[in-house]
Amino acid sequence: MSKPPRKIRVDFRKNRNQQARRNDLTRDHQSESLDLDGVKKDERVSGKGSQTRRRTIMGDVVNGDQVVLAVDESVCKPGRVLAAIGTTQCTVQAEDGKIYQCTVRRVLRTLARDARNVVVTGDKVLFQPQDETQGVIERVEPRQGILSRGHQHKQHILVANITQVLIVSSASDPPLKPALIDRFLVTAGKGQVRGLVCINKCDLVDLAELQPILGLYRRLGYPIVAASTRTGAGIEQLRTLLAGEATVISGQSGVGKSSLLNAIQPGLKLAIGDVSETSRKGMHTTRVARLLQLDAGGWVVDTPGIRQMELWDVHPGEVELHFVEFRPFVMLCRYPNCLHIEEEGCAVKAAVRQDLISLTRYESYLRIVSGDD
Repeated sequence: MSKPPRKIRVDFRKNRNQQARRNDLTRDHQSESLDLDGVKKDERVSGKGSQTRRRTIMGDVVNGDQVVLAVDESVCKPGRVLAAIGTTQCTVQAEDGKIYQCTVRRVLRTLARDARNVVVTGDKVLFQPQDETQGVIERVEPRQGILSRGHQHKQHILVANITQVLIVSSASDPPLKPALIDRFLVTAGKGQVRGLVCINKCDLVDLAELQPILGLYRRLGYPIVAASTRTGAGIEQLRTLLAGEATVISGQSGVGKSSLLNAIQPGLKLAIGDVSETSRKGMHTTRVARLLQLDAGGWVVDTPGIRQMELWDVHPGEVELHFVEFRPFVMLCRYPNCLHIEEEGCAVKAAVRQDLISLTRYESYLRIVSGDD
């Protein structure tokens, strides 16, 4: 912890829920059918929510809401989470390369925050070894670059401490979805990481059909690769882009993320799956996000497929910041708070009409602002 610890007040989730209070005590008493000896003596009568406990702890709050606990560092080892399974079990690699299976300290799990998960793949942690293979995570260090989404009104951080996101889509089977690529690019921008794009399975279509989409993202400044694990197209380019970086590979199910990683580094031997014959959607093969070390240097995280990317903490007014082609025109709009939807004097809409902004990208923008998944 860079700053000295201080006392902070935090909300805690209840560890246990008491039996629900009966609502018919008065009626039973009046009817003389109430067994007073059987009434729970310590039952609360006032209603309490599931996050009413507050506690004072030593630590600090970073990045707006992440609590970093003060712990006895003399008995802990630094490590990095290779995989997080559920909310309690993690595989951690120590700095000396040893692997530990770790549980998560209860005080971390009961901290009430908006995040869905306390420890995620890629986290840098301090853990206390229990023996040669087991340990307990005591603290999660401040996160730098993240990829997250919304899930049931909570932030679901998919991976932490990354430098770039490789967004994988497929030219066919399942069909190409530019709108999903754009949502991932907005999420990458929000998480302050670099966005890369890969169109996989390019052997299934005429490459000329992909030129408009490839040219579009290249003009916007995003590295984009047309790849095929069957022909080997684009594999060497991807290997170069991943070398020395901490990269998360993400995209919908069935686009071939694991197949690409197997081609980039054959020794990984990741399981691969097929596309459903009925829905033409990918079937989940990767179940847990795992951090893998590359022979060429750097790390890569293979993540489960995502069919919908619900943005987290991206307000309609800031979506324009993540559409780089809007920037030259935003200052020319008549109204400073223009959302570029129906406002008069909108320079962005005028640029769309003049083909200075891609209609496909503008439609993606409208869907994001309107909250249409």
